[in-house]
Formats: sequence, C-alpha cells, structure tokens
Amino acid sequence: MLAVRLSEELEKRLDQLSKETHRSKSYYVKRALEEFLQDREDYLLALARYEKVEQGERTYSMQEIESLIASKNDKH
Repeated sequence: MLAVRLSEELEKRLDQLSKETHRSKSYYVKRALEEFLQDREDYLLALARYEKVEQGERTYSMQEIESLIASKNDKH
C-alpha cells in the first residue's frame, strides 16, 4: 500500500476524470505510474546503450541485421 499526497489542483482534475469516466482514481494513478516507469526505464536503457556505443561497442545497420537473419535462415 502506498499513500500519495496530491496538490489540490491535481486532486480536482483526477476527481473530475474519475467521475466522467466512471473509473476509480486508483485506476488512473496506477496507469499513470506504469506509463511513467516504462518511459523512464526505456530512457535509462537507451542511455546505457548510447554510452556503450560511445565507448566503441559495435553497432549494426538494419541491412546488416537482415543479412545475418537471412544467412541463418538459409542454413536451416
């Protein structure tokens, strides 16, 4: 269980949305948090990959990937 304090304005907006859509406030808070966490995790993953590329890690073009996949499929 988690308790969160919202500003008065945010609470009003959440109340209004909840009433208009007949969904609970918890539903919207959970959805917003899930979306935020996914976005943040994606950002951190992209940043980590960028740093590896900056350190010289090999990258592949789409054409190289397609060729690798095609050659593996030809072997089967």
